[in-house]
Amino acid sequence: MTRWLNEDELRAWLRLAGVMLTLAPALDSQLQRDSELTHFDYLCLAMLSEAEEETLRMSELAGKVNASLSRLSHVVTKLEARGWVKRIPCPDSRRVTLVQLTESGRDVLVAAAPGHVETVRSLVFDGLAPSDVRALERIAGHIVDRIDAAGLRTVSG
Repeated sequence: MTRWLNEDELRAWLRLAGVMLTLAPALDSQLQRDSELTHFDYLCLAMLSEAEEETLRMSELAGKVNASLSRLSHVVTKLEARGWVKRIPCPDSRRVTLVQLTESGRDVLVAAAPGHVETVRSLVFDGLAPSDVRALERIAGHIVDRIDAAGLRTVSG
C-alpha cells in the first residue's frame, strides 16, 4: 500500500526538491565565475586544508567529498596539473596514495573562500534565526542518517 504524502508533506517535499535542484548549480556557478573552480574542486581543496599536514589518503578524501575513487582520481589529476595538489606515496603501504594540498592550492582556496562563504551565507543562512539553523542541521542530519541506514548513499561516478 502506497503511503501518499499529505498536503503539508507534499509542500515540504517540493521545497526540498527545489533546494536539491538549484543550490548545487548556484554554488558551482559562483565558484566557476569567480575562481575558475567547480564546487567539487573547492570541496576537495577544503577537505585537504582541514586535514593534518593538509594530506589525506585518496579513499579518505573520496569519503569526505562523497565521490567514487574513479571520479576523485580524475579531479585530482586535473588539480595536480594546475599545481594545487600533489600525489605522494604512503610510507605505510605501497597500495595507498596520499593527496596533499600545495602552497599554490592553499592560495587558490584562500582566495576563493570569501566569495563562496558569502554565497552560502546569502543563499542559505541570511534571514534564518539561530533556532532555524539548528533545525536545518537536525533535519539534514536526519535525512542523511536515513539514507545511510537504508544503505542508499551513493557516490558520484
